[in-house]
Amino acid sequence: MSGQSDDGNIGGGEPRVHRDTAQVDMPMAPPRVTGPRDGGSSAEPAGDGVPAPRGVTGPVPLPADGRSDASPQVRTVERHLDEILAAVPQPDPIELAVLDAQGLLCAEDVVSQRALPAFDQAALDGYAARAEDVAAASVAAPVELAVVGESVAGAGAPSSIGPGLALKVAAGAMLPSGADVVVPGVWTDNGAARVEVQAGPPAGSYVRRTGDDVAPGDPAVHVGTPIGPAQISLLAAVGRERVLVRPRPRVVVLSAGSELVDVSAAPAPGQVVDVNSYALAAAARDAGADAYRSGRLPSDQRRLTEVLESQLLRSDLVLISGTFASGGFDMVQEALAGLGRMRFRQVAMHPGPAQGFGRLGPDEVPVICVPGEPVAALVAFEVFVRPAIRLMLGKRQLFRRTVQAIAGQPLLSPLGYRQYLHGTVMRHPDGGYVVEPVGEATDALLARMARANCLIVIDEDVTEVAAGGLVTVMPLLLGG
Repeated sequence: MSGQSDDGNIGGGEPRVHRDTAQVDMPMAPPRVTGPRDGGSSAEPAGDGVPAPRGVTGPVPLPADGRSDASPQVRTVERHLDEILAAVPQPDPIELAVLDAQGLLCAEDVVSQRALPAFDQAALDGYAARAEDVAAASVAAPVELAVVGESVAGAGAPSSIGPGLALKVAAGAMLPSGADVVVPGVWTDNGAARVEVQAGPPAGSYVRRTGDDVAPGDPAVHVGTPIGPAQISLLAAVGRERVLVRPRPRVVVLSAGSELVDVSAAPAPGQVVDVNSYALAAAARDAGADAYRSGRLPSDQRRLTEVLESQLLRSDLVLISGTFASGGFDMVQEALAGLGRMRFRQVAMHPGPAQGFGRLGPDEVPVICVPGEPVAALVAFEVFVRPAIRLMLGKRQLFRRTVQAIAGQPLLSPLGYRQYLHGTVMRHPDGGYVVEPVGEATDALLARMARANCLIVIDEDVTEVAAGGLVTVMPLLLGG
């Protein structure tokens, strides 16, 4: 497979998209009764044109060519995902100011030309002394030392001490030669001319030696390291104002459909607001991309082609949502076909089995088409687009981590199709997780989706999960 594991590099095999598990913090749920999982019950109609076979028992094997037995023309989720991941480009590294590099992966081994710290210094406020002079100090029998001066952070004048002497130092101040320990001020009487030391730390305590953190020639930040506040701090400390990084992929989001109107317009009967361009652009940004919402595609054929051509020139990936013609070309499909090889297929998933992918234009920019129904569009984004963006970012963990959860109520799924249900997952009082689908059938789908915090994933060979059975759950953590 062209994907990656959560923690490893690209490898072989046919793992499932939701294959990885990890602990995830969730709110507490009431106890649930556990029970067996039943994969042999018939399923109810699933909608979205997906067949829901009745009276069929037992698992449906998936052949080696990646097709699902639900239909000879239906592809498995894994095979469609593999095709996308194999085709997405790896943008060339770019050099950015360190603050602009936050959240990206380092694309070079940054080698320090400086020692950190650059000089021996005190780790806290106290008195620099010789360890042998204070070794016997105690509260009952304090050791008295003569204070010969004071060193503060930023003072560069060298100093030294000998036997029986101490130098008052601030955290970060240069350590005098001859001193091998800093006695914390709270272990003394804080004397000015003479100080009573009431406890003696061993040699080296509360002292930062030159190069203890980083020596000249040491790697400071490695290739592939995510750049966060700590890495920015280290880069600044070693004198790097700019750093080579893997850039955010440029993703353009478009919507296709003559029924669409912009959010500012009041939809007439038969019209719907273009929510997908907003939702998918937000999802792409959450995944780490520089996402641009281009909005609705024009209905004029010439203008439509011009828009697609221009977006291909400015993008690393183009994402289009729409309800595309089944078994034939509509205007958008014809325009896409004129720009390169574009395939529309049925994928063994629900919701939204109709998916498209191609590499178009002179630069063969990946173009992913997802269903126009908003819930199906965001599910398709999670399954196919988000892993592609993370691969382009150079991330090792392409897929969201998953957990096994107890189903709070029976769940039905069409045989031969992988089902994705929005749900709420919570911590079980006895350990683990419990999950329930969100809302009833009468709920508005968008409102139901907005209340969900996870996707419940039911495999292709399962038609029913009994209440108390185990299911795979994909928590939808922002930025996760």
